[in-house]
Amino acid sequence: MRVFSTSLVLLCLSAFWASSMWAQSRPEDGGHEIELWTGGGHSAGGGRPDIGIWNGGLRYGWILTRPHGPGFLKGRFEYAVDAVPMFLVFQSANRAYGGGFNPLVLKWNFATRGRIAPYFELGGGVLYTNHDVPDGTNNLNFTPSAAFGTHILREKYNWSLELRYLHISNAGIDVHNPGTNTLQVRLGIGKFFRHP
Repeated sequence: MRVFSTSLVLLCLSAFWASSMWAQSRPEDGGHEIELWTGGGHSAGGGRPDIGIWNGGLRYGWILTRPHGPGFLKGRFEYAVDAVPMFLVFQSANRAYGGGFNPLVLKWNFATRGRIAPYFELGGGVLYTNHDVPDGTNNLNFTPSAAFGTHILREKYNWSLELRYLHISNAGIDVHNPGTNTLQVRLGIGKFFRHP
């Protein structure tokens, strides 16, 4: 497990260094995004209460369109995937450790001219943990989410800060399916780049 974690960190760092050769300061059509992120939060209304989460992962995205839309809604569409090798759930019965994969991230990057570039996204994936989440249900869950955030554009790397609503549910795999809703704050560091 330790070798796997070290390899993952080295792979992520290599991807950042390699992508710096094709630097790009903002989301542009035909560009790509790579980001390391981490976030945490607590249960919100609906579903099982008193659950906290912390997770971390790597995102890779493809900016698919030129700016579209009217006025302040004008933006670019991005498709992305997230690898989530670190997922920790704090619940009353135990702590559950796991990982997941989000194969569907639909992101709208609002077209702005300054250093602040807001975005909205919808996503979904799967989560596998060593204990049931919530306790007494299932260790395989689905994770639909919605987020609103902003990129803080810098010359070399960009920061992102967002508020995320994350739902964890087994979607009826188990008879008992209370699910859990969490509000999460997520922080990321990444960059936009274009292949030569």
